[in-house]
Amino acid sequence: MAPRTRTLPVVEISGTPTARGRQYGEAVRPQLHAALGYYEAAFGRSAGLTWDQVTDRAARWLKPVEDYAPHLVEEMTGIAEGAGVGLMDVLALNARGEVIYDRSFKDMVTSATPRATPEAAPQVTAQATAEAPDGCTSFAAYGEATGDGHVYAGQNWDWRAGVADTVVMLRIVQPPKPTLIMQVEAGQVGRQGANSAGIALNANGLGGRFSDAVGLPQTVVRRSVLDQHAITDAVDVLCRTRAHIASNALLTCREGFALDLETTPAGHGWMYPTDGLLVHGNHYQAGIPAALADGYRPLSPDSLVRVPRAEQGLRALRAATGPDESLKIIKQAMSDHLGHPESLCTHPDPRRPDIEHWATLVSSCVDLTTGDYRVTAGTPCDRDYQHLPWNLYDGPYGDAR
Repeated sequence: MAPRTRTLPVVEISGTPTARGRQYGEAVRPQLHAALGYYEAAFGRSAGLTWDQVTDRAARWLKPVEDYAPHLVEEMTGIAEGAGVGLMDVLALNARGEVIYDRSFKDMVTSATPRATPEAAPQVTAQATAEAPDGCTSFAAYGEATGDGHVYAGQNWDWRAGVADTVVMLRIVQPPKPTLIMQVEAGQVGRQGANSAGIALNANGLGGRFSDAVGLPQTVVRRSVLDQHAITDAVDVLCRTRAHIASNALLTCREGFALDLETTPAGHGWMYPTDGLLVHGNHYQAGIPAALADGYRPLSPDSLVRVPRAEQGLRALRAATGPDESLKIIKQAMSDHLGHPESLCTHPDPRRPDIEHWATLVSSCVDLTTGDYRVTAGTPCDRDYQHLPWNLYDGPYGDAR
């Protein structure tokens, strides 16, 4: 069967934060409205909330974001203006994972959570969200793990299949900060990506409820990480900010270094690659936080399968003789179907209603040595990687290769 040819929309923005936002909002207006429609239905089904109630809850993150990154509130305001929606609509899209952590959600069941099994629900409900974390499998490979000597980073981003058509590739030119390339849901100011300083960020949800204190949304934290020129500054952002929910951050830099931080509101754990290879999923791998240790079970049990399967497939990179061969090996590794449909390459489960379908929305691979960024518009098993029109190191203020 020939590979599918659908590609992701590409959007480039520049100028002041407000100007960038307006350009972004205008460019993704159809996708952003589709995202609002999907989440209105999803929150209504899983929590019985109207969209007005969702935006009321999202409003609690406005002041923390204004205090920490006022320029991102300006950017969100511009997005809202460009797309013809309200600021709270955009903020809700940026805090879609955090909204569900509102105190009123404590006793919700996990019936609308594709990756949370009924058996696991009673043990985790008291300390976890009713919404499963982003299901993702991230990797970094360099040094002795790559036969061609290049530095690679990427991930399969697994999330609700209903938002697949809202995903866009975003390039942000924002001197004097690095130029960014990210894959995001329309209207979000940050998620996964890489920057012109040669730093890649790949992220995975971890789950677990820690407190009712309000922390920063992940989109804001991740954008702030990618706004840094030095790997140490990127690590500092993760260590000095208090995020609202737990999330794993895998940082890779072109000099041949990677660090994984399991960030939680109650503290962090960390890991380094083994022989140049590091893979992370949606369970705690550096150590289960003390706050969750009593009765902890992974919210995404299939993560226990996905991680070793990715490691096994990516070990073949050691024999690669060049970037083309490396890309084929990465595609094959990230297309693994053991445990289908909730496999490394995730497909919708036909046993569930459409609104609960889960899938790999994007498989990404960035070559930090050359600056080439590639993505698939959906599952990697039946699609070729789309080579983005931008090189990571091109443009004003792009750091020299």
